[in-house]
Formats: sequence, structure tokens, C-alpha cells
Amino acid sequence: MKQDVKSFYHTSCHTDLAVEMKEEVERKQKLTGIEVITKNHRYHGIKETRIEITDSRGEAALGKPCGHYITLEMGKGSKRGVKNKLSQIVSEVLNDYLKDAKHILFVGLGNRQVTPDALGPEVMEQLTVTRHLKKFGLETQQDVKMLSALAPGVMAQTGMETVEAVRGVVREIHPDAIIVVDALAARSSERLNRTIQLCDTGICPGAGVGNNRQEMNEETLGVKVIAVGVPTVIAVPTIICDAMEQMLSLLGAKNADKQLEELDEEEQFQLASELVEPYFTDMFVTPKNIDEEIQLMSECIAQGINAYIEGEDA
Repeated sequence: MKQDVKSFYHTSCHTDLAVEMKEEVERKQKLTGIEVITKNHRYHGIKETRIEITDSRGEAALGKPCGHYITLEMGKGSKRGVKNKLSQIVSEVLNDYLKDAKHILFVGLGNRQVTPDALGPEVMEQLTVTRHLKKFGLETQQDVKMLSALAPGVMAQTGMETVEAVRGVVREIHPDAIIVVDALAARSSERLNRTIQLCDTGICPGAGVGNNRQEMNEETLGVKVIAVGVPTVIAVPTIICDAMEQMLSLLGAKNADKQLEELDEEEQFQLASELVEPYFTDMFVTPKNIDEEIQLMSECIAQGINAYIEGEDA
């Protein structure tokens, strides 16, 4: 196996989802330093998985810092039919994370010119920003929080690390907490645009596609950072892995299928990468209806954030 492929696997992790990292670890060893609670909202077809990384063993296993990670997965039915329930859960989680916060800074990460990466800016466009109303004494409801919003773009557009731009705003307006929204990468194509992840540990922009930027968390920004994300892309080698498994299963190639199962996920990823090298190893793909998907998921998240800011049910 080539070192550059192995390095890409580890730096990108080919997924930003804690639930997928947990599933990968479970196949190899017993979970330690990790607590998992699963809840099914059967009426709405939503699966909620809460993962708490409690110590350094859990951090090492999942490659994520100690904290709480909540994954909301939609079933195969209509997304619009469960949008309101998803928004309600997002609002409830934000309230749990940021119960005492009075002033929130929203940061929409991504490039609005690239549809799969436009989730953050699209959410910002649908938020009810209130800081200017509160600041100048205009009438708002008593329990409505102050909300400021920022879409800082990407380094190729600004020449700055996102964390540098956000840190400057934090120093100027002094928010109590930050909600950051970004597009993510997934390991499973079934989770694309059907999953929302929330966590209280911040975010490392671009990590899922091997384009790591400086982390945005309480340590780097000085205030609590809640990250909300939706997986919109998947790595081509990952798709090849899934295709090989399905092909061998359909053909009944028992020996080959058994040999493939004996490879761990990293080795399968490396094998698939070599099959598509040099053209597709570092390529990520997205569904053809991504415009519609981004619009729907951004509406869902924005509705949840607005409900949290206004102190109402989504």
C-alpha cells in the first residue's frame, strides 16, 4: 500500500461524522471511553444517536476531542415530512448546549459559489438576526436572544484563515457563544443530505476532505462553539469500496468476498484508492439534486436556530 494514500485516509478520515467513526471502531474493538445512547423517533422516522467521549481512550479511538456528539438520521421517507421535527430537535439540543447564553454569533462556513459547500451561507440567509434590534432598543420579545451572523467565506477568497476573521469579530462584539454551520463529508452514501450532526467541541473546517484549516473551538476563540453540519459529499474510493462489496455479493464470489471482509476499512480504502489512481483518489462527489438538498437542509437548520433564538418551539 502506498504511503500517500494511507496519509490521505488518516488526514481526511473520509468522514466528519462521529457516529461513522464509532461504527468503524466497533468492528475492531470494544468501545472504551465512549458512551452511546440511541433513540428512535418512530413516528417521524428519525434515529437519534448521542455519543459522549469521556476520556483520552475515547479521543484516541475516534480521533475527536472529549464532548457530546448528536447525530440525527432521517429514514428513507420524505424529508419534508420530518423537517419540522428535525428543526424542533435541533432547537432543543441548542437550548441544552447554550441554555444561559444571551448573545449568539452565527458563523456560516463554506463557499456560497460551490453548491455542496454552501450550507453555512444558505442557513445564514434564512436567520432572523436580532442584535441590531436589541442594540438600538427596538421592540423585541423579552426572551429573544441577540443573534449576530457572519459568512466569512474561504481562504481562497479572503486570504485569511476563517478562525482569524471570526476571532476579530468575537473580540469586537463579545458573544456568549458561537453556532457554526458547515458542510461535512460522510462514509456512507445513505447519510448524504439525510443527517445532521451537532457537537459542543467546535469544528475543524475541511477536515473531512483532507483540507484541514485551523480549528474553531473554545480554545482558539475564547467562547463556547457549537458545530452543526450536514454531510454533502463522499470520497470516490469509498464509493468504490461499497460497489466492490455489492458486486461480489451479487456474483456470489464467496472466496473474493471473504478476502475483502478480512481487510479492515483502512485497507479497503487503500485498495479502492489504488484502483482509481491517479485520477480519482482525492475526488469527492455529491448527489445530482444537491441544489434542492441544500435548500431543504438549510431551511431545516435555520428553522431550528430561529426557534432557539426566539425561545419558541420549532
